[in-house]
Amino acid sequence: MNQPFAFNQGRPLVTEHAGVRVAKAGAHLGAEITGVDLRHPLADAQLDAINEALVEHELIIFRDQDISSENLMSFGRGFGELTVHPFAPNEGKNAPELIKFRPDEKTPPFGTDVWHSDETFRAEPPMATILCAKEVPAVGGDTMFVSMTAAYEGLSDRVQHYISGLDAIHDLKPFRPLFGTSEEERSKLQHFEMVYPPQRHPVVRIHPVSGRKVLFVNPQFTIAIDGMDERESRLLLDQLFHQALVPEYQFRLHWAPHTIAMWDNRSTQHYAIHDYYPQRRYMERVTIRGGPVAGVPKADPAGIRRLKYVAPAGVDAHGGHKPH
Repeated sequence: MNQPFAFNQGRPLVTEHAGVRVAKAGAHLGAEITGVDLRHPLADAQLDAINEALVEHELIIFRDQDISSENLMSFGRGFGELTVHPFAPNEGKNAPELIKFRPDEKTPPFGTDVWHSDETFRAEPPMATILCAKEVPAVGGDTMFVSMTAAYEGLSDRVQHYISGLDAIHDLKPFRPLFGTSEEERSKLQHFEMVYPPQRHPVVRIHPVSGRKVLFVNPQFTIAIDGMDERESRLLLDQLFHQALVPEYQFRLHWAPHTIAMWDNRSTQHYAIHDYYPQRRYMERVTIRGGPVAGVPKADPAGIRRLKYVAPAGVDAHGGHKPH
């Protein structure tokens, strides 16, 4: 008989609290939750148990939960305020927090087949996302998840030390193709760029609950290392992005109707596999408001920037260039 996994550090593979049963499903992330019916309000103790499982396992999965849109939103509100995605298709004025993904033969899936944490272009990205499968393709349509806690821990000590204290720039770049080239469309884009300017987030964030260190860069929204030469920035980001590709850090979720996944957006990334077009895949989603992204102490800017020369204070470092 197999012994308890050494990587689980002696913790049980199955736990139960307030009737919520949590069964570990993946080496570095993933657990199956049973013992709750999400069609009905949950007790505070049950919500606490689910939240603890989310922090511990980073991805939690509920099966056979035939719930309504209202049930999904009510469940999400048990963990905090729901947010409105500025670009995703939603229910409009009736329920702008409810995202409805309905790709089919006339509407191919868009923008989710790249590793990412949700909405890191925000100053305060969501703390968690909940996705409910309504209709799934006969073949394909899985979602990949990766623990960025494990991704950080998988870096060498030297690389961990090197990136600690660095900041990265996150931008809404994947949504720019949604805007046309007319003056009206450019004006709309400028409006969103004002509302969601590029954000600086630490490359290594500290999880606000667990205290664990997390690699917090992703190829969808992260465009540069702050203060670093562009070439060096790209080389470093490519190396860090590669950490999400390590299979040992991943979990692959095969959807069935009425499956619900909830993931900790502070410590995971995901990739929706676009291998099912033109089949239909109907999913509903809510996201839960997060907070400031805290990291390890900042790096000394003098230790980041490498210039051909160092301009003294008070000198125009831009060579007279300015907007006219």
